[in-house]
Amino acid sequence: MKKIYSIVLLLSFTVLLGQPPSSQSKDLKFIFEPDSLSLNIGEEASVLIRLVDADGNQVNSTFMIRGQRKALDAKPRRSDSTGVAKINVKAFGAGKLNLSAMAFGKSGRTIGRMKINVPLPPLEKITFVNPTKKVFAGTIVNYSVEVYDKAKILREDIKVDLISKNKKVAEFDNFGNLNIKKSGKTTITAKIDDLEESFMVSAKKNPAKKIKLDISENQIRTGDVIKLNAKVLDAGNKVINNIPITYSYSGKAMYSTDNFINNQSTASVGLPASGMISQNGKFVAETPGLYTLTAQSSGYSVSKRIKVVPRNVQKRLEVVGHGTISNHNTSDLWVWAGVGKHAGKDFAVTGTHSADGEAYFWDISDPANMTIIDTIKVDARTVNDVKISENGRVGVISREGASNRKNGLVILDVSDPFNVRIINEYNDNLTGGVHNVFIYEDHIYALSAGTRYDIINISDPANPFRVGSYELDTPGHSIHDVWVENGLAYSSNWSDGVHVVDVGGIKQNEQSRERNKFNPFLALAGQGSPGNPVKLGSKEDPNGHNHAAFPFQSESTNKFYIIAGDEWAASVPGSEERIYQGGFHFLDFTDPKDPKETAIYQVPEVGSHNHWVKGDTLFAGYYYGG
Repeated sequence: MKKIYSIVLLLSFTVLLGQPPSSQSKDLKFIFEPDSLSLNIGEEASVLIRLVDADGNQVNSTFMIRGQRKALDAKPRRSDSTGVAKINVKAFGAGKLNLSAMAFGKSGRTIGRMKINVPLPPLEKITFVNPTKKVFAGTIVNYSVEVYDKAKILREDIKVDLISKNKKVAEFDNFGNLNIKKSGKTTITAKIDDLEESFMVSAKKNPAKKIKLDISENQIRTGDVIKLNAKVLDAGNKVINNIPITYSYSGKAMYSTDNFINNQSTASVGLPASGMISQNGKFVAETPGLYTLTAQSSGYSVSKRIKVVPRNVQKRLEVVGHGTISNHNTSDLWVWAGVGKHAGKDFAVTGTHSADGEAYFWDISDPANMTIIDTIKVDARTVNDVKISENGRVGVISREGASNRKNGLVILDVSDPFNVRIINEYNDNLTGGVHNVFIYEDHIYALSAGTRYDIINISDPANPFRVGSYELDTPGHSIHDVWVENGLAYSSNWSDGVHVVDVGGIKQNEQSRERNKFNPFLALAGQGSPGNPVKLGSKEDPNGHNHAAFPFQSESTNKFYIIAGDEWAASVPGSEERIYQGGFHFLDFTDPKDPKETAIYQVPEVGSHNHWVKGDTLFAGYYYGG
C-alpha cells in the first residue's frame, strides 16, 4: 500500500502541475461607482458594484468582493442575488490598491478591479532596536532602526542615515555597522528628514588576547546543523562577555558518484562548496567537501576544518504506471482503500480543471494497469477538489463555474467505486465557489469563496447542515486550504499565514509524549468543536504566499513543525506566461506562543505547489518541475 501511495502521489504531481489559469469570461463585466477613489489610511467610503452583460443589462447573480490583502477591507464580501453590492471600504495600508469583484460561470471567471489610491502617511518616529551602548575598541557592532509613520505602520521602505558624531572613536559603514576605532565616547544619531533619535555610546579599551573555538564534530553530513561555541578571553583566560564575534566559512568541494540520472549512478557535476553560517554560530553545509569554520573578534581569529560527507538519503523512483486523461486538465486527487466487497483493493478519484464538471474514479490495485471504473458529471466548469472519508464510504467533490452559479459541494456514496452515486448537493452560502475541502469525522471543511471555511455535518450524508465556520478578521483576508488532523484544523491564509484551530482535538498531556508523538497544540486543545472552532496559534507569512500547510512531528529532533508551502507566479513582461516560484517553509511550533521559521527548501528554477509528509520525508510538488 505504501508503494502505491508513493506512485500515485508522484503521478499526480506530474499530471496536475503547470495548469493554465482559469479563463476570463468576456460575456460579463463589473461596473464600479465611482470608478476610482482616493483615501487616507483609516478613512472609509461607499462603493456600488454591479454585474452586467455585454449589453449593459443587469445580471441577477451573486458575486464575491475582496479588498487587497492586509491593506483594504471590504464589507460585505458578497453581493445579493440581483448582482448588486453596496459595500464599505476602509484603507489600512498605503499604495495603489485593488478592490476586486469576481463571479464564476460556465464560460469562466468574470473579474473586475477598481483602483483606490492611498498615499503614504507622514513619518512620526525613529526607534533604535535594542542598541548596544557599551562597546570595545577594535570591534564592529551592527545597529538597526525602525521607522513608524503617523498611522503607526512600520515603514520598511525608508532609508535612514546613521551618523557617529566623533568619527575618531567610531564610524558607520553603509550597512549599519559601527567600526569602533579606539576608546572614548560618541553620539550615535539616526536621521531621516526632520526626524532623528540619538544616544551616547561609550567605547573602552579591549582586553581581548585570544579567541577559543569549541566544535566537537570532525565530520558531519550535508544538512546537519552544528553550533560553533566561540569565546573571547583576556590575558588571564577569563571569558569576556558581550563582545561581538563574527563567524565565516570557506570550503573546497568534494565530488562523488551519488547522483542518479536515468536510474544510473553518475559522477557529480562539480557543484561548488556551499553552506550557510549564522552570526549566532550555526553552520550547515549544502554540498560535500572540506570546510574551514572561522570565528573572529578584536583582531584575533581561530579556525577549525571539518569534513562534510553526502547525506545519502537518495532513493530511486520507478514509474510503473500512468493514468492518462487526454481531453482535460486534472485538478486534484485522493487515494483510499476499498471497503466491504472491495476490501483489499485500492482506488483513486481525480477532478478536472477548466473542463465539463467530471470526476473520474480509478481502480489502482495494479499500479501498472490503472483503469477508470466510473465517472461522475456535475454542473461545473472545474471540479477542483476531491476527498474521501476515513471509512471509505463517503466522498465530496467541490464545484467552480456552475451554469447557475451555485458553486457548492456534491456528496457521493463511494462504498462501491464501480458504481458511484450522488447522494445530495450542498450549496448554502457556498455559491462563490469551493476551492478546497477536507473530510474529518463526519464533517466537511469547505472553503467558501476563499474567505473562510464552513464546517458541515454529514453524519447523515443525505441531510447535510452547517454547524460552524472559521473566518479571519484582517483586512482583505483570504484562505486557500484547510487540513484536519487529530481534531486540529491547519488553514493556509496567504498573507495571514498558518492558523491552527481546535475543532475537537483530544487534549493531550505531557505524559502521553512518547505514546502519541507529542503535539504541543493538543496540550492546548479541549475547548473547540466543529460547532465552536477555537484558534490556538498562528504565524503570518511576510511574503503573502502561504498556499498549503502540513503538520510534521520530526522523528529525528522530536520537534513539532508546520511545513508551509508557497504558491506565487511572476508575470513575464510582454507574455501571458508566468514563472512560478517559492518553496517550503519549516515553521518550528514546538513553542506555540513563539513560532520560528528555521529553514526553507527551494528548487530555484521552479515554484512549489502542494506537499505531503510521511515520517521524515517530504513529498513536494513543483508545477512544471514535477
